[in-house]
Amino acid sequence: MEEIFARYAGYIALGLEVVAVVIIGVGAVQAVIGLLTPRSKMPASPFFRKKEVWVHFAVSLLLGLEFELGADIIRSAISPTWEQVGQLGAIALIRTFLNFFLEKDIEKYDEKASGEQQPVEGMPS
Repeated sequence: MEEIFARYAGYIALGLEVVAVVIIGVGAVQAVIGLLTPRSKMPASPFFRKKEVWVHFAVSLLLGLEFELGADIIRSAISPTWEQVGQLGAIALIRTFLNFFLEKDIEKYDEKASGEQQPVEGMPS
């Protein structure tokens, strides 16, 4: 029974890793296309398009890292040695820190972007 659980848990973890790779890969391709596609209507800030592409790619990275973390958690349930559990724990910790800081950067950019789009009171729009 334990062997069957380990086998299926391994398949689930592998599936989550495949999903993560697909999400990050698609995000990377979209980011490259977004950077190479010329835009006729550029806002006042010359870096607006790069920041917009970065945020979309960062969201893909964040989602991909979440799936990877899920796979690590499942793998920790089937890891037979303390060394493997320790390695998975270290990887999960690093991914958690990456997620945290990436999410903070996205939130900070989102606040700036939404603040720039709102008209100032008393000013014509």
